[in-house]
Amino acid sequence: MSEPIKNRYDFVVLFDVENGNPNGDPDAGNMPRTDPETGFGIVTDVCIKRKIRNYIEDFIEEEKPGYRIYIKEGVPLNRSDEEALAYIGADDIKSLKKKDPDADQKIRDFMCSNFYDIRTFGAVMTTFVSGALNCGQVRGPVQLGFAKSVDPISPRDITLTRVAITKEKDAESKHTEIGRKYIVPYGLYKLEGYVSANLARKVTGFSEEDLQIFWKAIINMFENDHSAARGNMSVRELIVFKHESEIGCCPAYKLFDRVHVKRRTDEPPRQYQDYEVAVDTEDLPSGVTCERMV
Repeated sequence: MSEPIKNRYDFVVLFDVENGNPNGDPDAGNMPRTDPETGFGIVTDVCIKRKIRNYIEDFIEEEKPGYRIYIKEGVPLNRSDEEALAYIGADDIKSLKKKDPDADQKIRDFMCSNFYDIRTFGAVMTTFVSGALNCGQVRGPVQLGFAKSVDPISPRDITLTRVAITKEKDAESKHTEIGRKYIVPYGLYKLEGYVSANLARKVTGFSEEDLQIFWKAIINMFENDHSAARGNMSVRELIVFKHESEIGCCPAYKLFDRVHVKRRTDEPPRQYQDYEVAVDTEDLPSGVTCERMV
């Protein structure tokens, strides 16, 4: 793998949804997630990471060594954990630390070098945690917050009918069945994220190549994830603030506050063009540059 990144980054992503459900809440009948006190829409960091993992799995994993995905459908986590134990020749995890004092670092390095999502987001590897190994919890250099809609959203409960009847008995008495679907007519969401060069160097080895793939994954995370449930979702802006140093040149909030999103009219927004997005790049803190990648 190439050398770890040497610069800190803070970034803002703007993405929107039209007539879809960006992130359903299973505790609320799969309604779009909202803040009940304000009505603003929410998309969790876990949801966004899933999109990024799916992109890497679909388009990068088989092409490049070291870009496997740890958290993926149909693959138990301990199956991947056991690969690391086999790599260092361990047969008994409980006595491993006594036999090899460097086992923690060896296992962590193996998992980080092989699995892109561990190298990026970190992971909790329960196999190693239960074996009292310190390498079981890896803190990744890339961290995401919850995405929040720019304006309160108005979820709609849509009633649907279908002509295909599920049961033979029911087909004798009815010609249609009723279903329900939750949508957001339109919502523009803002996501804030952070990339720590310090953690990349000290922990996972997240590299410049990894970073460029991460930006590409963000830009395209909805392009191969379309479904009837999610409607039309697109990344509209990726705004990246780069610090010239590893620890950064100013607090992240001062950079995030430079991204201004406001409505063009008083009418309920129904498309991205109903908003105006501006980034204040004048008098940036010393050592910080800004790039709008979308």
